[in-house]
Amino acid sequence: MRISELRTLPVEELRARLDDLKDELANLRIQKATHQLVNPSRIREVKRDIARIHTLLREYELGISKPKLESKE
Repeated sequence: MRISELRTLPVEELRARLDDLKDELANLRIQKATHQLVNPSRIREVKRDIARIHTLLREYELGISKPKLESKE
């Protein structure tokens, strides 16, 4: 997931994605412990995606960048 893709999402979507990624990371860690993990590099990717979202949310919190507002349809 690229940071440019994440910047186009509203804050609520970012938080939802963050929750999903944390669940996925927990599942991957369980798979690793039981020696059922197929793609070990996926753990690294998920951890980096979580860090990207945390960084973006912190930027919004500090006012460094502006979050995208929900589209009014």
